[in-house]
Amino acid sequence: MIEKKRATASDLKKVDEYVLRREDYDDIPELTDEDFARGVWHRGGKPLPHGPRGRPKSRNPKRPVSIRLDPEVLAHFRRSGRGWQSRINAALRKVAKLPEKKRNRRSCFNGEKS
Repeated sequence: MIEKKRATASDLKKVDEYVLRREDYDDIPELTDEDFARGVWHRGGKPLPHGPRGRPKSRNPKRPVSIRLDPEVLAHFRRSGRGWQSRINAALRKVAKLPEKKRNRRSCFNGEKS
């Protein structure tokens, strides 16, 4: 079998063997906070429109726990549809005589309360 020659004009082996020295970095300017502010977030090689995606991190996140409930209790809350875990949390807060938590809903487009 005939070996193909590389189509590049440079010697890649020579490039791979080159070790960068401190003076090789002299021409590169220092990055500032302004440079980073102008940066664009990427995911999978594609730019994202508004920074990192997903829900913002909560200041007081809920913690996952494992709890055993009677099947009838679980069926009752699940029957009421989406948000059943939040309704269990609200019921437990009420029994523990803790103040009700106010929902802080914000629009994902402009940061205003809806």
